[in-house]
Amino acid sequence: MSEQRPEPLRLGSIAPNFDAETTNGPINFHDFIGDKWVVLFSHPEDFTPVCTTELGAFAKLEPEFTKRGVKLIGLSANTIDSHGDWIKDIDEISGSKLSFPIIGDKQRKVAYAYDMLDHQDTTNVDSKGIAFTIRSVFIIDPKKTIRLILSYPASTGRNTAEVLRVVDSLQTGDKNRVTTPINWVPGDDVIVHPSVSNDQAKELFPDFKIVKPYLRFTPLPKEKTSAAV
Repeated sequence: MSEQRPEPLRLGSIAPNFDAETTNGPINFHDFIGDKWVVLFSHPEDFTPVCTTELGAFAKLEPEFTKRGVKLIGLSANTIDSHGDWIKDIDEISGSKLSFPIIGDKQRKVAYAYDMLDHQDTTNVDSKGIAFTIRSVFIIDPKKTIRLILSYPASTGRNTAEVLRVVDSLQTGDKNRVTTPINWVPGDDVIVHPSVSNDQAKELFPDFKIVKPYLRFTPLPKEKTSAAV
């Protein structure tokens, strides 16, 4: 594998396409996305403690993602056979039934394309000195556009509820011309998008309030968010 790392992906980038083997069979990633949203997330290694808790949590929360038109797909630099054996442990420990695909990326082709690598942690390598994948999260919309990128160290498990919250924020914002303030959860007040004039806001959001010319809040019931499923 070349040491040359690709240009970093950014919010708004088109998610790189790839063909890969998964625990649910071969996929072309763009075909897999189809007309859905996708959460692509990597983990450092099969049969490791933090990763086991994470995959179990994603499996338990998968029905909520599915209701929102979101597919889950995992990845680590292990073989499909390894993934299959590990899933048995995940299901046993978490009480879940993991059904989403996990990509086998033994050659790290997808990991390199998505820069799922740790630059500083020299311990995060295999016996040949090749970097393990880190805990990366990509939320990708139906246009194949990357809408969120998160990276966690190998020692820190992710918050699956936060990933779902961001999905709700993005989907609700796209539909209603709003943005969401800090710590927002469905049902809280939202912010009128800057592109919406006050005259438009009066029609769209009759109860909106102007705190500052650039900060306008409006109620948005949970029933009008993507969480109303």
